[in-house]
Amino acid sequence: MNYILFDGSARNRLLPFTFTRPVADIRLGILTIREKWELLLKSTTSTITEDYLAEKWPMVELEENVMINASFLPNSEFLKQIKNLKPNQAIFHQEDIVAFHAYEDQEVALDDYEQIELAGEVIQINNSWDIFSKNGEAIEADFDLLTKDRKSQPIHESNYVKNPERIFLEEGAEVENCSLNASTGPIYVGKNAKILEGSLIKGALAVCEGALVKMGAKIYGPTTLGPGCRGGGEINNAVLFANSNKGHDGYLGNSVLGEWCNLGADTNNSNLKNNYAEVRIWDYETEGFAKTGLQFCGLMMGDHSKCGINTMFNTGTVVGVSANIFGAGFPRNFVPSFSWGGSAGTTVYKTEKAFEVAEIVMKRRDLEFSEEDKKILEHVFEETSKWRRG
Repeated sequence: MNYILFDGSARNRLLPFTFTRPVADIRLGILTIREKWELLLKSTTSTITEDYLAEKWPMVELEENVMINASFLPNSEFLKQIKNLKPNQAIFHQEDIVAFHAYEDQEVALDDYEQIELAGEVIQINNSWDIFSKNGEAIEADFDLLTKDRKSQPIHESNYVKNPERIFLEEGAEVENCSLNASTGPIYVGKNAKILEGSLIKGALAVCEGALVKMGAKIYGPTTLGPGCRGGGEINNAVLFANSNKGHDGYLGNSVLGEWCNLGADTNNSNLKNNYAEVRIWDYETEGFAKTGLQFCGLMMGDHSKCGINTMFNTGTVVGVSANIFGAGFPRNFVPSFSWGGSAGTTVYKTEKAFEVAEIVMKRRDLEFSEEDKKILEHVFEETSKWRRG
């Protein structure tokens, strides 16, 4: 069987993160959604996504296919339904199409399909803030999946450890002279990842392959530092996708950073309003501010965005793709993609300058800023121009 992950109706509510990737490649927990599905299906997947992303993430259609809504995370019961899906059958959850069987070149008419209700409780990400608010459940599920019937590398005796059976160190992981408290959730340290001396860790925490926790960091779960990320200072319930840096003192809480982001030293975000009211954040779909239903909600920052030292972000701030923020005072709580400046005002961050930075930053990690990447960012630049000033 061939499996294809499609974006579904949640795509626009997951911006700015889905400007630069399909829904399937969002990370929450330890793995991306695609990695979760491929591990459980024991199969590669392809993607139905926006046309401008399809060159990098193409669809591969074979004679017989199962299409899966990537906003739904897999579990064993859901996986069984997927495996048993027959021609002209579709799985629904309330109004959402979850999965359906399709032959190559078939004209799909879901109204004619046998409708099956999704079984059991499944994690679904409907909005950008679900990425951090559902991260604890996702870490638990991924931890169990990745560590089942496996033995952790030894935990060095210099560490203070609580609930060691819920701590797992992959090959090459280094953790010494730290406090590791897994009583509130598991702690996973990926291959060649490091947690440096003096760090205070309260699970759930995922430090993915090659990531680094700086000396003396204070991290409260549920938090994910994706592959190649740097974490320092104080972090609480945040998700960093990959190769992003929050390496210095300052606070990051109830927040999500995409890839290739960098927070300058002493950057802080607010995650609670002074009046303790529900947080509202920018909604790209309605072009207004949406209720989150949350009292705690911090910073949503798209790929390749950066901020200077001592930057202060208000509660529920959304920063688009490839923005460069600096200066005194609070920036607006919606900073459009390719903006340059801060509270005193912004101008357009021209693509040629942004691409120069992206190329240098990625080269430092021995990765290429490809023509595909450029085309995606050029599309984002045009798509988001209506929200920029100047």
